[in-house]
Amino acid sequence: MRKIAGLISWLVLVAFLVSGMLLLHPFGYPTPSDMDDYIIENAQEETGSNSVVASVVFDYRGFDTLGEATILFTAVTGVLLLLRTRKRKEESS
Repeated sequence: MRKIAGLISWLVLVAFLVSGMLLLHPFGYPTPSDMDDYIIENAQEETGSNSVVASVVFDYRGFDTLGEATILFTAVTGVLLLLRTRKRKEESS
């Protein structure tokens, strides 16, 4: 009974992965959107940046980038606090 349940689970997983693979867009050919054209045409005028990528990251999605930076800073601080070594004070007798 366990072998049959394992085989069915494995077949469901493989079917899920194959169907997901078949539904993917070809690499390098994303679905076009109006937002893409708007950003490409207006990024330099609205942000003053010559780099469209930099204008998207820092101007159009500034709060999102700030949130990601905050999460990264918090994670690094937490890891450093966990891995720090404590200096023991020598007891004076």
